[in-house]
This record gives sequence, structure tokens and C-alpha cells, in this order.
Amino acid sequence: MATWFLLIIYLAFISLGLPDSLLGSAWPVIWPEIGSSVGAAGLVSMIVAAGTIVSSLASGWMIRKLGTGNITLLSCLLTAVSLLGFSMAPSLVWFIMLAIPLGLGAGAVDAALNHYVAEHYGAHHMNWLHCFWGVGATTGPFIMAASIAGQHSWRGGYAAVAVIQFSLVIVLLLTLPLWKRVAATRQTPNLLDSRAVDEADETLTTKLLNIKGVKPTLLAFLFYCGVEMTVGLWGASYLVGTRNVSAEVAAGWVSLYYAGITFGRLITGFITLKVSNLLLIRYGQWTTIIGGIVLLLPLSSGFAAGGLVLIGLGLAPIYPGLLHETPTRFGKGSAARLMGYQMAVAYTGTTLLPPLFGLLASKAGTASFPIVVLVLLVLMLVCAEIVNRLVVRPQQLHKN
Repeated sequence: MATWFLLIIYLAFISLGLPDSLLGSAWPVIWPEIGSSVGAAGLVSMIVAAGTIVSSLASGWMIRKLGTGNITLLSCLLTAVSLLGFSMAPSLVWFIMLAIPLGLGAGAVDAALNHYVAEHYGAHHMNWLHCFWGVGATTGPFIMAASIAGQHSWRGGYAAVAVIQFSLVIVLLLTLPLWKRVAATRQTPNLLDSRAVDEADETLTTKLLNIKGVKPTLLAFLFYCGVEMTVGLWGASYLVGTRNVSAEVAAGWVSLYYAGITFGRLITGFITLKVSNLLLIRYGQWTTIIGGIVLLLPLSSGFAAGGLVLIGLGLAPIYPGLLHETPTRFGKGSAARLMGYQMAVAYTGTTLLPPLFGLLASKAGTASFPIVVLVLLVLMLVCAEIVNRLVVRPQQLHKN
């Protein structure tokens, strides 16, 4: 039962990924229709991410009060209603208002499902969980590209994803009793109910932040999520505005970027059985930098697509790997709270960095996109290597 139930959790994570890539892939045709500007996508993205931060920080309390199943159901319903609203939005003001419930729903379900899988399933399932997020993020631009090409409208893409989300809401409603039943069959400590979490104070927070290597790790999370979202949000606008690619083709190429993340996380789940997370993280970072260089070079638009795919493949093992290394690097007693800090800082990167590039694009155009992406990738690599020098022993590079 637990194995089959895991498929439902994977479906929920697919639904989490579906909306993440829609705005960026459709924005080149959205902003002229609603009378907005190319940089306004950064504002919408920032509001979504801000809502995600708020709900993720409150997720521990909500899980204890409502349970993971109820939170997942309510979050998916909130997301579905928001997406349906996007499909009918007449102006930027509507996008801004609907971004609030979209972000709140996404943050709650993200934190809840990550905690549930961490408590009740093995570590390799965490990689595959994030792989299924990539399935949704990859599928979203394909749906949008088909809508733009077939109906000459981005609204049909949002409506189609909303229908998928409402379908998942029905599945979650029918399977709601299984959440507690499965948890009862897999007896593991519940970190969310521990007194250490409930009674933590500012003194403990200060001590945790002063642990050697914590601060550069938090910066690595900030740059990771910042660059992942920047590429996803602005990749299509760069291809259309600077490389003169059609909106439909650009949306398809952004899908290839998310496909790289998805495929990379699928195989990473198997590779982690033989290769250490540390090496996978390092190899992934160098792969992203190679992809960034390919994207920067004045080559054909096909090479630009290849650069996006390389960046996606390289990003694949970094986020799950960094999360999984937290107890090893900083101790199991600190891991629960540090997980929350890491996710909050990651969402902060998602909130701040893409709109900052939006401001830059509004002033100077999208031609600076590859330079900004490469700079963020290098900063992420530097932060991760600082952590390795501070807390990693040579023997940890090899799989036990």
C-alpha cells in the first residue's frame, strides 16, 4: 500500500511543477496582450515566491494542525483555482492578485510533501520526488506551446493545466484516508512533532547559523534556486527577444531545459547508490558552467538550446544532494531546523534574483541573460566549494 501510495505523492509533485514553468514560457505573448511590459514577469514571479516563503515557514504548524493529506488537498485546490483565474485574467493586476494564492498553495504542499517523504521513505525517493517535479515543469511549457500553436492563445494552456489540477484534487479527496494509514505502517520518528522544533528560540538560531559551513551553504541554496528560476522564467524571452526564435519554439526549448533537470534527477536516484552526493553535486555544477558558456557563445540558436539542456542536467543533482547532505555535514540534531532555513533561503533566491534580472532586461534588453546566468552559476560553485573545504573530509567523497 505504501508503494502504491507513493505514486499519489509523485502525482502531487507533478502538479507542483506544472505551474512553475508556465509563466516564463508564455510571457513573450502574454505581456503584449495584457498591456504590460517584458519585465513585469519578475514582479509576478516575486509575489508567487513570497507567498511560497510565507506558507513554507508556516508549514510545520499547519502540518501538525491539519495533517499532510489535508494540506496537499487544499493546496492543490488553491493552485487549480489560481490557474483557472490566470486563464481569464484581463490585466497585470489580475496576475498579481492571483499570484498570491498560487504561491501560498505551492509553498505549503512543497514543504509538506518533502517532510512526509523524508520521514516515511528512503533517501533515493527524495531524488525521484524532485524528478517528478521536473516532469510537471517539463510538461507545462509543452502544453503552453501546443496552445499557442493550435489556438494562437496562451489562455488555453493555463486552462488545460487548471483542469489537470482539478483532476488531481479529486484523486486526493478520494485517497485522503490513506495518508494517516500509510504513515502508521511506516513507524519513523516525526521530526515535526519534536519539542526541539517547537521550543527553539533565537539563541538556538544564532548557534545554528554560527556552525562552520552553514552560511556558505545557505548562499549556495540562494544562488541555486535563483539561477534555476531565472533560466526558467527568462529563457524563452531571451530566445525570442535576442535569438529571434518564435514563441512556440522557445517554449519547447524551455521544456528541454526542465527535461534536463527531470532526466538528471531520475538517473541520480540510481547513481547515488554508487557515487557520493558530494561528487554528484560537484560534477553537476561544472556541467552547468559548461552549459552557461555554450549559451553565452555567439553560436546558432540550436547551440543555445543545447546550453539550456546542459544547465538543466547539471542542476539536477544539486538541490536534492545538498538537502540530503545536511545531517551529515551539520549533525542530525541541527538538521531539522537547518532544512527549514535552507528552503526559506532557497525561496528567497527565487523571489529576488529573477525580478532583478527583469529590471535589467527592462533597461538593457535580454541580451545580458547568458552573462547573468553564468555569473550566478559561478557564485553557486564557489559557495559549495567553500563548504567542502570547511566541513568535508576526503573520505566523504567516496560512497560508503
